[in-house]
Amino acid sequence: MVKVYSITQCPWCDKVKKYLKSKNVDFEEHNIENSDEDAKACEVLSGDTMVPVITPDDKEYVVGFDKTKIDTMLGLQ
Repeated sequence: MVKVYSITQCPWCDKVKKYLKSKNVDFEEHNIENSDEDAKACEVLSGDTMVPVITPDDKEYVVGFDKTKIDTMLGLQ
């Protein structure tokens, strides 16, 4: 399951979620403002709490809204 680490007021997070929905990619949203556990997991994964962070496997990830990198990582075209 793809995870999207986000915060409440984040236009880039919203763009990522809308983009994934448009590509019919199921994902779980993990709001790092509402969960210390999610904030720590995001920081462990990416080395920061900058959002959005998209990951399919808790190893590979993309920070920000970069369609090319997201498509490559998720095998979308």
